[in-house]
Amino acid sequence: MQATPNLKGRVALVTGSARRTGRVIAHKLAEAGASVIINARSAKADAEAVAKEIETAHGKGRAIACLADICEPAAVDAMIALAIDTYGRLDILVNNASVRRHGELATFALSDWHDILHTTLDGSFLCSRAAAPHLAHERNGTIINIGGVAAHTGARNAAAMITAKAGLLGLTRALAHELGPMGITVNCVAPASMRAADDDAGRTAQLSSLYGHEKTPLGRAGTMEEVSEAVVSLCGPAWRYMTGQVVHINGGVFFGS
Repeated sequence: MQATPNLKGRVALVTGSARRTGRVIAHKLAEAGASVIINARSAKADAEAVAKEIETAHGKGRAIACLADICEPAAVDAMIALAIDTYGRLDILVNNASVRRHGELATFALSDWHDILHTTLDGSFLCSRAAAPHLAHERNGTIINIGGVAAHTGARNAAAMITAKAGLLGLTRALAHELGPMGITVNCVAPASMRAADDDAGRTAQLSSLYGHEKTPLGRAGTMEEVSEAVVSLCGPAWRYMTGQVVHINGGVFFGS
């Protein structure tokens, strides 16, 4: 990826951005110059805190918080309308929101299965559908779906999450074909389990134990900041001919073909 692109004047919506990876992506987009809509389903205080962090760190008027259940069409439409009313445009959509629940097949509840697929797939579909007309306005729009390495490698006790993330690959490729003529690129970033840069040693050790980061070619856990760098690069002008692709950020756990 190239050096951080200049996204000044562009507007980005990041779903599920009140915490963890979504929060880091939102910060990185703002650092690159974009105005950002911080989305959460119910964590109002967290979403507002992220917006305030961005305003403080990267300049006033650069972020707003928006509570919206991305599984509800009316809520998604209202969120997109807020972005347009506030900033006059929408250029970037990052479909990051997901639900993470583990469990064995024999005991995993159907309601949990539905909730995971509903949020990850239905939410990404609804946000992409609502955002597309605005992303197409200057034939320079970007959609990035946040997948996961387990969609390619598999894992135990995670059937619903892996199925949902694998579904995002199909959505990415389908939308790349459908929205390409509108000047919209659609790609998927597939990270391994990442730690925040400020995670403590205990958290890093836990991730290494669960996912074997010490066995990767790089011999370490990745960071959410590294995921955010890939996302921001895909939003820049140097990658406008790249669409329908999966960008693997996993330290060598899986080599994409």
